[in-house]
Amino acid sequence: MSPPCPPLSSPCPHHLPLVSPRVLPMSPPCPPHEKCEEALSSPLPHTAFSASSVFNSGYAPGYAKINRRGGAGGWSPQDSDSYPWLQVDLGSRRQVVAVATQGRYSSSDWTTRYRLLYSDSGRNWKPYHRDGNIWAFSGNSNTESMVRHDLAQGIVGRFLRFVPLDWSVEGRIGLRIEVYGCSYWADVINFDGQGVISYRFKIKKMKIIKDVIALKFKTSESEGVILHGEGQQGDYITLELRHAKLLLQINLGSNQYGSILGHTSVTSGSLLDDHHWHSVVIERYRRNVNFSLDTHTQHFRTNGEFDHLDLDYELSFGGMPYSGKPVGGGRKNFRGCMESINYNGDNITDLARRKKLDTSSFRNLSFSCIETHSFPVFFNATSFLQLPGRANQDTVSLGFQFRTWNANGLLLFSILDDGTLEITIEDGKVGVHFNMTQMKGSRIDISSGSALNDGQWHAVRLVAKENSVTLMIDGDEASAVRTTTPITVRSGGTYHLGGYFLPSLAPPTQRSFQGCMQAILLDDQPADMHAVEKGIVGVFENVSLDMCAIIDRCMPNHCEHGGRCTQTGESFSCTCDGTGYTGATCHTSVFEQSCEAYKHLGRSSDTYWIDPDGSGPLGPFKVNCNMTEDMVWTTVVNNLPAQTSVTGSSRERRTVLQLNYSASMEQITAITTSAEDCQQHVSYACRMSRLLNTPDGTPYTWWVGRNSEKHFYWGGSGPGIQKCSCGIDRNCTDPKYHCNCDADHKQWRSPDMPGVFLFAGIPFSLIFFPLRLPGNYWNAASFTTPSSYLHFPTFQGETSADISFYFKTSASYGVFLENLGNTDFIRLELKSPTVVSFSFDVGNGPVELAVHSAMPLNDDQWHRVTAERNVKEAVLQLDLTYREARPAPPQGHTRLELFSQLYVGKPASLTCQDSAAGGQRGFLGCIRSLRMNGVTLDLEERSKVTPGVKPGCQGHCTSYGMYCRNGGKCVEKYNGYSCDCRTTAYDGPFCTKDVGGFFEAGTLVRYNFLSEAAAANQDSRFLARPLTPREVNLTREEVAFSFSTSNAPAVLLYVSSQTQDYLALVLRQNGTLQVRYNLGGLKEPFTIDVDQRNLANGQPHSINMSRSNRTVTIQLDHYPPVSYSLPEISDTQLNLVKTLFLGKVFETGVVDPVLIEHYNTPGFIGCLSRVEFNGIAPLKTALRTPPASYQGKLVESNCGASPLTIPPMSAATDPWRVDSGAEFPFNEERVIPDGVNRNSAIIGGIIAVVIFTILCTLVFLIRYMFRHKGSYHTNESKAAEPASSESADTTIIGTDPNPETIDESKKEWFI
Repeated sequence: MSPPCPPLSSPCPHHLPLVSPRVLPMSPPCPPHEKCEEALSSPLPHTAFSASSVFNSGYAPGYAKINRRGGAGGWSPQDSDSYPWLQVDLGSRRQVVAVATQGRYSSSDWTTRYRLLYSDSGRNWKPYHRDGNIWAFSGNSNTESMVRHDLAQGIVGRFLRFVPLDWSVEGRIGLRIEVYGCSYWADVINFDGQGVISYRFKIKKMKIIKDVIALKFKTSESEGVILHGEGQQGDYITLELRHAKLLLQINLGSNQYGSILGHTSVTSGSLLDDHHWHSVVIERYRRNVNFSLDTHTQHFRTNGEFDHLDLDYELSFGGMPYSGKPVGGGRKNFRGCMESINYNGDNITDLARRKKLDTSSFRNLSFSCIETHSFPVFFNATSFLQLPGRANQDTVSLGFQFRTWNANGLLLFSILDDGTLEITIEDGKVGVHFNMTQMKGSRIDISSGSALNDGQWHAVRLVAKENSVTLMIDGDEASAVRTTTPITVRSGGTYHLGGYFLPSLAPPTQRSFQGCMQAILLDDQPADMHAVEKGIVGVFENVSLDMCAIIDRCMPNHCEHGGRCTQTGESFSCTCDGTGYTGATCHTSVFEQSCEAYKHLGRSSDTYWIDPDGSGPLGPFKVNCNMTEDMVWTTVVNNLPAQTSVTGSSRERRTVLQLNYSASMEQITAITTSAEDCQQHVSYACRMSRLLNTPDGTPYTWWVGRNSEKHFYWGGSGPGIQKCSCGIDRNCTDPKYHCNCDADHKQWRSPDMPGVFLFAGIPFSLIFFPLRLPGNYWNAASFTTPSSYLHFPTFQGETSADISFYFKTSASYGVFLENLGNTDFIRLELKSPTVVSFSFDVGNGPVELAVHSAMPLNDDQWHRVTAERNVKEAVLQLDLTYREARPAPPQGHTRLELFSQLYVGKPASLTCQDSAAGGQRGFLGCIRSLRMNGVTLDLEERSKVTPGVKPGCQGHCTSYGMYCRNGGKCVEKYNGYSCDCRTTAYDGPFCTKDVGGFFEAGTLVRYNFLSEAAAANQDSRFLARPLTPREVNLTREEVAFSFSTSNAPAVLLYVSSQTQDYLALVLRQNGTLQVRYNLGGLKEPFTIDVDQRNLANGQPHSINMSRSNRTVTIQLDHYPPVSYSLPEISDTQLNLVKTLFLGKVFETGVVDPVLIEHYNTPGFIGCLSRVEFNGIAPLKTALRTPPASYQGKLVESNCGASPLTIPPMSAATDPWRVDSGAEFPFNEERVIPDGVNRNSAIIGGIIAVVIFTILCTLVFLIRYMFRHKGSYHTNESKAAEPASSESADTTIIGTDPNPETIDESKKEWFI
């Protein structure tokens, strides 16, 4: 039986989408209601209208009917009325859908802005809310036009009150009104805190797979159970109020071992003890739940693995059931009213009225709602309420209740007969301050309570009399604060509550209060607030009487990604510390979305936090980024050790290895979907352990993919091919089988890769490698005509939106993107060569932010734009340099409602402005990496099928060529760029990695400038300026290298010639550096002793030397350069250069005899790095390709890398490095194998060296004996579709993969 449709004011359950897309609707669609458009106030008699005051009898409230001209043509209050209002009694509770206003007929009196209040009883008013604010309606601008407002959320009430806020500057308040709606009726039950309604099932035990529960409630209590049901197996469902919030608890079942925990708890709403109606709808289908409170819906899945709610006997409403079972937790029964209670199609309130349910626990069952007698007062920052007390009393006895979000404020102030009394809230505590003038310096300060600014009602009781002051909070006698300081108190007779703005010789420390007060007791006399409202007693200003309009701005929480919300009476703020996000609502990630993004910031290989979906729901996590020359690899580590040994597995007791990564599966999916490839390598080493059971058997071992589907293929093979790589290559150990492991040999079949340790006596061993993914960062599109554009689905960014992209253009203007609604829109645009604008409208009028660049933006270089708009602010940023922010208005619309497609590259519509400009302001240029709310738009794919738009974009080097260092050349690629380091002495993605080598005794590197081979095969890749015959006579040299050694003397670099000319850099016996030039014209070589320091100290040193004619400039390490001059008689040419030597000289012809005798033996021992001579990299060339060659043992190493001359970025200022000092609480439960401390690493390293030495011999012997490869790895297809709804565990333990009987050896299963 389908449930009946709820009252018009309740949300219709069927329209709420469930969590799982497979879930069917809960109930059939509700039939459309009759049109709710009756004019409700015009037919009413004059007596149904009332007002705070009237100007005179002709302005009576009964004349305030729209389009009527009776009396003076409308209502106007007295000019002295400090709280004017017009009220209408609709006679019974009605559904109200719209209101309309007019000014007073034929006058200058109208209302320009007003608030709307409603109530069931004419007391305890509730203001109309919209977008999280007390809404102020725009009124009239003349006397005759009617302004109508349709209410976004319909309201139900009997009494409506219009409160003018602003009015005509030419006259006074004038008002005529109309209210539109229809009748409303619902069964109501009053719960007294004792009675409980028991709804008993037709059968004792119910196994329920689907629930729909709907009801409305109102209460003044902050605690109470609304409904409860439970079963003997531990299932339960409870809906209750806790601290004035609604708590839903569901448990569909837990097991006795604790491995399955089904308890699920969800909280919604706040300040629900306001004695106003609140609507609740709970829809459950299996584990998918929609939990709706008023206009806010939460979607969630229950914990555990069970789908049915097993309840016994009954479901109780209003409290816990009277079943003889102990009631835990000290829960209170509900006290208040409920109406329209529906459970799975049964109208509970109607059944109770017809006495079809057990209501015996009620002392007096009432079907009408008993109203509260409280009279709250609402204060803002400019309010005060002055009330009379009893003067000249020797006891001051005060009491009141308050609720607030502000940690500080003035609750009460009074000028006593001989001093002052001040009651404040200070840092969440109530403070009482007596400042007496009868005795100099006589002051009493006491405080009590904590965290009282939590929005809950708190009671204050103060009694002060001679020599005694007592302060009690919330009626707690045990924590009352008392003082016996000598004091004499005489009351002053007047009390100021919520604010004090009068001049005073002893003013209070706080001036105002934001929040609500009620139950005010002054000098043991209750304050008559009804008399205050009529103007008989007291004085007030800017207060709202008989209502508490406090708002919880943190519910729902606009702080995203776990940001902590704090609030005051006017606004909220978000604390984003430790979340990995920033911004007013913690919306924007502080991390880049990929390793490629870090590379294009100039970062090198390292471990980084990445956030692949940016502002999306996935949190950041750590990955290893390997920046290679051609590709950026993202590596995600797993929790398994490098090698896992498996033994004792059988068909009855299978071995399952769960591979858990250092990121969640959702995070893994986010990076794999944007990657070009995905690789997970698993190596399988076997000994009498079959893998695929070839040629005809069912595989014994398989792995389960991310969609819970089984795979039987391994690396080197593919889906559906029941062969390993050796079977495909036909080189298996035993040709009868298609896998080495299937031969069941007693010898180990080992992967042919280093670092694999084998253990005897186990069936098989598994070596796991991290998940590696190459990235695709650019995703660019080129717009070639002003009318070209791309279109995408409507952008969904109602309360929070962020947009980021890169652009480059030579045009002066153009619209990047635009999306339209009825009146709402969002647009990003290049408005001029130096201005980027971000404009939008959420219903409060257009808002535009603009940033102005100091340099032209149409320079055909990449520029980054980020824009964000949320309920707190809007921000536009350009190139991380220029920023403009605009706070959101304190009141107004907050939801961005769009309906058109998103247009990229042109406006969504042609405007008059566009026509006047002679075009459509379309964008000409390139846009890449367009992300909106964390989702990357696939520009390339869409541009492949769109005329006028081309995928990809050239010209990256104009913006990113600066990252190619040390002479590396930027090379354009289809999607990005790379650095060509071939002409440099460096390697790496940015040409920043020193290329060096370790020289043993006798090792030398020779580079022949003019050998026949070099002349015939001049390889220009290694010459910045290829040498020609005219250049062999050098007048300029550029030499740079770094070295480290502990041995001297030694030859560092020597350049010979076909003449007697040469250049040498040597370390002398004492370790000092000497430069020797022999250019002719001198009897002896010209020597330069560079420094007196010993450079053979084992530390790296760098040398940069240049010569131009006679001037030689040398820089050693980080010291300033020093210049030297060759003698005038010296030649300036190094004639006919022949060969360059490093480490030692081995040359035929004329060689410096001093060098041979003193420096050449045994040769340089140590490290040389980044050696450059006139644009040639001889050491790198020797290590890579001819024409350079070497003798002896030369091992590539960066041990001679140059010392740092510029300190690296400090950890405190580098937010991207993992070791930056900021720790983030993400995936802390996941194991990252490299997390070892330094001491353990050192000890482990020593042990590993010893073990490695022993095992290397074994490895080589085994490789010699068994050369057949048995290594298999998985390479799961990215496009794998979900196999079925079964879980991974079901896939593992479900189907028996081996129906055969195998007698030879144990069979192993591995995932």
